[in-house]
Amino acid sequence: MTNVPVFDGHNDFLLRLQKQPGNRDTIWLKGDGTGQLDLPRMQAGGFAGGFFAVWCPSPEHEGDSHYDDDWKNPPYDVPLPEALSLDYALPIAVAEIGHLMWMERTGTLSICRSVADIRQAMAEGRIAAILHMEGAEAIGTDLDALHVWHAAGLRSLGPVWSRPTAFGHGVPFRFPSSPDTGDGLTAAGKDLIRECNALKIMVDLSHLNEKGFNDVAAISDAPLVATHSNAHAVSPTARNLTDRQLRMIAESNGMVGLNYACSFLRPDGRQDTDTGFDVMLRHLDHLISILGEDRVGLGSDFDGAEIPAPLGDVAGLPRLIEALRAHGYGEALVEKLAHRNWLALLERTWGC
Repeated sequence: MTNVPVFDGHNDFLLRLQKQPGNRDTIWLKGDGTGQLDLPRMQAGGFAGGFFAVWCPSPEHEGDSHYDDDWKNPPYDVPLPEALSLDYALPIAVAEIGHLMWMERTGTLSICRSVADIRQAMAEGRIAAILHMEGAEAIGTDLDALHVWHAAGLRSLGPVWSRPTAFGHGVPFRFPSSPDTGDGLTAAGKDLIRECNALKIMVDLSHLNEKGFNDVAAISDAPLVATHSNAHAVSPTARNLTDRQLRMIAESNGMVGLNYACSFLRPDGRQDTDTGFDVMLRHLDHLISILGEDRVGLGSDFDGAEIPAPLGDVAGLPRLIEALRAHGYGEALVEKLAHRNWLALLERTWGC
């Protein structure tokens, strides 16, 4: 069978380019064998596009992975990093968006501002990229920068990563734990959600704590979306969504993208790549049981997570697709999970 095109909810590839800007031609166009994404492996795996995250690492991480060795031996409770200043975050965000714009200039990728743009890029063989901001540290509370980023192509935003911002509070990396870990949105955060609604910028609930989730649900007039989160009922980490949250997403006609991070997949919470497709399928079964077949997709976290060894990297996507088929998912459902549900969700959020 030919590859099914995959449209994916989250990746951190731009951070790789930010760490090695002088080597970006090799990393993107040729593939240097590092990380989990590059153009040749995307093409081999059927990766047609997705949300490309702009993410600012905390200084203590020095641009490295934000995963901690403690995760290999749960239980764990990793303290939240300190909030980042606008002055610190802004140049990093500008540089990462610059890398995405460079990728577009190579002719291999399109920054998409509409579903029509996505469909055109996919039809013409270019990677269809949505500019996403993971954590709104590069936006001041006056929200002027939100309009600047929107003009540059921003169409999806998560108010927080797993640290506090001027807008709200992220969940800590904690296992076991519920996502009920702190205060909700600030007044500025509530204004941010309203302005995102007005601009048709999709709001991502991944990394947001439960009270913040509830605040978004009360304010937003758009579908509720978590681009890269899993089922708390299967893996009880603070980063995963409870059944109550999943029902709220379903009621809003929203969507959840399955995160491939082993720590968020495994019932024991371990960061162990000796993890099979079976646990990914358990999450998908649970998500579908509450959200239905039209509100679940894939949200890999490629280049930001330790993922199951049988998948390996983006070139392994055909193996995941075959696992879905072997599990009994029909071809129509496989295509929905792979890309159709994301495009339908974006039509509901952005319009056609």
